Amino acid sequence: MLNTTHTVSRTIADVADRSDAVETKTASVTAAEIVRPIPVVKEPVLLAKDHGSLEAPHPYAEMRPRSEKLDRAVNIVIAVIGLILATPVMLIFAALIKLTSPGPIFYSQARVGLDRRRSGNSNPYDRRARDIGGRPFMIFKLRTMQASAEKPNGAVWATRGDPRVTSVGRFMRKYRIDEIPQLVNVIRGEMNIVGPRPERPSIFSRLCDDITEYPLRQRARPGITGWAQVNHSYDTSIDDVRLKVRYDLEYLQRQGVAEDLRIMARTVPVMIFRKGGW
Repeated sequence: MLNTTHTVSRTIADVADRSDAVETKTASVTAAEIVRPIPVVKEPVLLAKDHGSLEAPHPYAEMRPRSEKLDRAVNIVIAVIGLILATPVMLIFAALIKLTSPGPIFYSQARVGLDRRRSGNSNPYDRRARDIGGRPFMIFKLRTMQASAEKPNGAVWATRGDPRVTSVGRFMRKYRIDEIPQLVNVIRGEMNIVGPRPERPSIFSRLCDDITEYPLRQRARPGITGWAQVNHSYDTSIDDVRLKVRYDLEYLQRQGVAEDLRIMARTVPVMIFRKGGW
């Protein structure tokens, strides 16, 4: 009986020793896991007001509310007047496009527009449709490139001195004349005169992956010109887009008829002096 008790005691002691060893090993593993450095890459954030400094992230305040009816009325009136005044210019360049390069005069392309679910509008588009980040629409432009410009590689950004751009197209891009047909998009309610520039669905998807706050731009109807366009040139890199997003978010915090008129006024010298156009 004594031997049995002694054996049981030794067995219990062995189990306790093993348990302590397991706990010690578990604790050391847990500690190692806790102190193990986790490689976190935080992208630098450039504030729009200072291109060269790295600052805190943009303060994502709620966008300023605006009257939808007043906004549409002002945009339609300006778009109709602008289209009437710009028709002679469009006719001249339409003839030049037709005479200097084969292909259509106008160019249409799918773009991502207003995301009504983000904007809080009470009239959302069909929820059964595939969510691409906003309501898709076809944007209109005067053709500035060769008709087969995107066949080899698909949708890519234009670059300075891009060989795909025609001689007439290069002139139109410098003075933003190719954007005039988008006044029709404004009249149709797909765009505003002022707002974030719309992007193609394929590029939009990639930019949403690269820039966390990029989808926030879709809270406003896209525009022909914008706060980003009067402060920065055409996109050539992801850093250009990142900076423009900051400008777009700044605009959303100040948006309104008065702000739109101010940006329109600043757009005129951008066009005349070819600021950022190529």
